[in-house]
Amino acid sequence: MGAFDNLIIFEMANSHQGSVQHGINIIKEMGKIARKYNVKAAVKLQYRDIDSFIHPDYKERTDVNHIPRFMSTKLTFEEFCELVEAVKEEGMVTISTPFDEQGVTWCIEQGLDIIKIASCSAMDWPLLEEVASSGKPLIVSTGGKTIADIDKIYNFFTHRNCDFALLHCVAEYPAPFGQLQLDFIDKMKKRYRDVPIGYSGHEDPDDHMVSMMAVAKGAIILERHVGLPTETITLNAYSMNPKQADRWVESIVMANDVCSLKNEDTKYITQAEIDSLNSLQRGVFVNRDIKKGEAIARKDVFFAMPYTEGQMTSGDFYDGVVASKDYRVNNAVIEKKYTSNIKSVRSVIHDAKGMLFEAGIAIGNQFEIELSHHYGMQNFRQTGAIIINIINREYCKKLILVLPGQKHPMHMHKVKEETFQLLYGDLEVMLDGQKLNLKPGDIQTVLRGQEHSFTSKKGAIFEEISTTHVKGDSYYLDPEIAKKDLIERKTIIKEW
Repeated sequence: MGAFDNLIIFEMANSHQGSVQHGINIIKEMGKIARKYNVKAAVKLQYRDIDSFIHPDYKERTDVNHIPRFMSTKLTFEEFCELVEAVKEEGMVTISTPFDEQGVTWCIEQGLDIIKIASCSAMDWPLLEEVASSGKPLIVSTGGKTIADIDKIYNFFTHRNCDFALLHCVAEYPAPFGQLQLDFIDKMKKRYRDVPIGYSGHEDPDDHMVSMMAVAKGAIILERHVGLPTETITLNAYSMNPKQADRWVESIVMANDVCSLKNEDTKYITQAEIDSLNSLQRGVFVNRDIKKGEAIARKDVFFAMPYTEGQMTSGDFYDGVVASKDYRVNNAVIEKKYTSNIKSVRSVIHDAKGMLFEAGIAIGNQFEIELSHHYGMQNFRQTGAIIINIINREYCKKLILVLPGQKHPMHMHKVKEETFQLLYGDLEVMLDGQKLNLKPGDIQTVLRGQEHSFTSKKGAIFEEISTTHVKGDSYYLDPEIAKKDLIERKTIIKEW
């Protein structure tokens, strides 16, 4: 699990009133909640070197926003160290938001787990340079930032090889429901595919619907301000007391449970779900006596409930199924489902279309599909590839789809030189005995005469750019494949 996965951040409201003991009390309350729900939680502090952060002429001013609060909540480095130790003792992740370069130094010296950049500092380039050089995982809030601004932030940290996450945020305190724009999480996930996306909320602290919606949108980091009211301390309109924070965390846990796939690669279907649907399906019954070996036509059957286990359903039935035994009128038809290479090909084509849709790759309508089934169509999902031939001139362009768990056998080309660029998924390439694990965007050239094969764990789509493709220029190392005619190991499809 990465530094950002399923991370819940408790941000200390109003700098814990500038009191170390009050801060420790808040930390302990949040620790109880984290343990109650067994979540990965963090407490976030805020660091400013007040002596240099505020202009000397303004330190005593009470008419300038934030300055009186910052002055009254000032803590020393040693006092912040006490709070950091308290967070560690509660078994939580340590985070701080530095608002100046000295704050970054404190984060490093204290060995904090993560550095958080506030929305107001997200384009403070001198500060960001300091943060980027820290080597720490970074979380950046994007409140008040346009998509062009966020692009700059993304590129800034990407160019510096930083491990960072982005938080959707609306920098109004409190933030009205009509301004939350949670759909923007969708856009961020599509636009910044390699970066974790989260949500930092400032809405009504009694609300827990928004957090559930954010999880459903794909946010893997959730952040809220928290505090601890006392006889003398009243929380602001966007900060949660421990009871509200408890309900907030509970809602996140519930939403993750509701939204999460039981199998990360595909939809999990329970036996209870299958049984429920089977109880409503129509089974196939004969309307006349049928002899063993006789072909059963559509006119010979009727569809009705209840369906019984092992029986053909109305969806399984095909005209001409051969009876494997005698049937008497009204008997349930128990025969094998129809299988053929055509059905297998159609299933593969549907999978290929789905992969392209999921990857967001459009291929137009000028192409030819080639299924390479080196050991027969019946073994295609284990060995083979789907090749989409798009251009074949002096230059050649193909898209190659590898199904999950599928392998394309070792071979080489004498005439063609080719270059792969992985567009989607994971791809392991064996090239002259060297194993190469490609990630999206990676490029690998295969020279003439180089032996190569490829496989994918979860499925892959890669582009192949090459010199002109020449039929018969693939030389396979396995003699069983090498002796086959092209017609035996290729199926060409003009339309899908």
